[in-house]
Amino acid sequence: MSQKFPPQVVSLTQHFTVLLSATRRGARLARLLTERQLEEWGTYLDGSADVVAELAANAVTHGRVLGRDFRLALRLYEDGTLRVEVTDARGDRLPHIQEAGAECAESGRGLLIVAAYADRWGVDQAPAGGKTVWAEMAPDRGDL
Repeated sequence: MSQKFPPQVVSLTQHFTVLLSATRRGARLARLLTERQLEEWGTYLDGSADVVAELAANAVTHGRVLGRDFRLALRLYEDGTLRVEVTDARGDRLPHIQEAGAECAESGRGLLIVAAYADRWGVDQAPAGGKTVWAEMAPDRGDL
């Protein structure tokens, strides 16, 4: 008979949330604020700013509704895992990965960057018909 253990619960240690204008400037600010917030928390995860930049750019490009902002949320857990969430107003436009090709030579591959850096990513429904695209990145366990 095998012994059963309860699932491990990892506590949230830090949290940051901000509403930003659904503009290119807002997307750039999301990356800058992420870099500064992670520095303040004393943590660094390779690619975290790039993940935020891609998710924010997608929110501005594909999730924009006139007069509505997007939300950036950062959650840092005690095991060092960072969860990035970007919520926009367009729940009807779900993200998908596009492989490199002629039809997306200039754009459409940002989620490849997210998938390369994130341990997991996905999409959840958000209130008022919106969506939240999230990505989780764990620290390199070799560095601990």
